[in-house]
Amino acid sequence: MAHNAELDAVDLAILAELQNDARLPNKDLAERLGVAPSTALERVRSLRRRGVITGFRASVDTARLGRPLQALLALRVRPHTSQLVDPLRAFVLNLPETITLFHVAGAEDFLVHVAVADADHLHRLVLERFLIRPEIVHLHTTLVFKTEHQPVQRPSEL
Repeated sequence: MAHNAELDAVDLAILAELQNDARLPNKDLAERLGVAPSTALERVRSLRRRGVITGFRASVDTARLGRPLQALLALRVRPHTSQLVDPLRAFVLNLPETITLFHVAGAEDFLVHVAVADADHLHRLVLERFLIRPEIVHLHTTLVFKTEHQPVQRPSEL
């Protein structure tokens, strides 16, 4: 798969509009772009086929799900082999507290973004779910005070 998909101004405008509101009806999208509805529909289909648009999701406020406290758990795993990493990834992604799992380079091997009910829940999660796993040799917890997302992703200008 190509890293740089050929995107023109219409493609970029479609991406901006849909990232701001993925539920935007096709006729409204076409009107905002100044193109025919059939053009807008075919362009969106093309962006999906090319893997530029990977899906449409509802963004959920974890606090409204009873999980207002967020944290990043930095994990160091030893030995760092597929035989240990693959089951660990499956375990972490199966936890209801997990928001995102990052496999990273550097001093740590994984960053796990979690959301929990409170500090006691976080404490239990770390001690009773993570630190009992023998492959995790180090865990560092960082509390998240506020999360902000860049709402529209664009190609790099570099």
